[in-house]
Amino acid sequence: MRIRTVGPWGDAVDAAIALTGDGTAVVELAFASGLNLPASGDRDPVAASTYGTGVLMAEAVRLGARRLLVAAGGSATTDGGAGAIAAIEERGGLGGAELVILSDVTTRFSDAARVFAPQKGAGPAVVADLTRRLDLQAAGFAADCGRDPRLVDRTGAAGGFSGGMWARYGASLVSGADYVLDLLGFDAQLAASSAVVVGEGRLDSQTEQGKIIAAILARAGAKPVYAVVGSVDPDLGEASDSFAGIIVAGNPEAMHAAGEELGRSWAGSGASPACPAPRASLAAGHALS
Repeated sequence: MRIRTVGPWGDAVDAAIALTGDGTAVVELAFASGLNLPASGDRDPVAASTYGTGVLMAEAVRLGARRLLVAAGGSATTDGGAGAIAAIEERGGLGGAELVILSDVTTRFSDAARVFAPQKGAGPAVVADLTRRLDLQAAGFAADCGRDPRLVDRTGAAGGFSGGMWARYGASLVSGADYVLDLLGFDAQLAASSAVVVGEGRLDSQTEQGKIIAAILARAGAKPVYAVVGSVDPDLGEASDSFAGIIVAGNPEAMHAAGEELGRSWAGSGASPACPAPRASLAAGHALS
């Protein structure tokens, strides 16, 4: 369903949430607080707020949700969840609804600005200011709620949004990658497959820091994992050894060629008739067959 809310800089946004028959709501933070949302003024990384996401969460509860799944990624914000908390409290709170935050990173609250704010337009001085602001927020949470997000993994996701939700509402912080893989029955698909093909816009040092490819590599065991990606950062280093092959393919034609290359490679690998041709598992991107 569509909900009228605001973006990170206060512009009106028409965002979507999902509400299932069993009372579970699914909220995508980037729909209301995302880096790629339009802005009528400056895209100020300090002013960017999660208020609009809080509106979506509170509205989901008003519509009957007893459980909120919030996907925390792609944010423009480094407000420690302050905006979302303000919006939720203005609308009467979460009414005891269970709150689960899904994220692909294990970064802690105090490190959120240093790790993520440069991607949101913050220079060194602004990163330092945002870090000080997060530390003050964390101290406030520790004093008021008895929960210090600086001490807990995953609290830095979405500019500290997950830490604010954990400290204020007791949210569960869950690996988004593992949650989605379990939801899709990935392990059963893996067992029935000969190889896995994963996709990502860019393989870099963050790939192995809790993102879905890292979760797939951890589960794959001896199964070969091939990566078809838009680009590869030189800082990937030894992590490239985790893959049976990496192919750079930045457009549909290149991806089609990558699929043919993988097919030829696997066909020439001497696989026995008892081992069928590889059926690519649907992972973090496009499935190639």
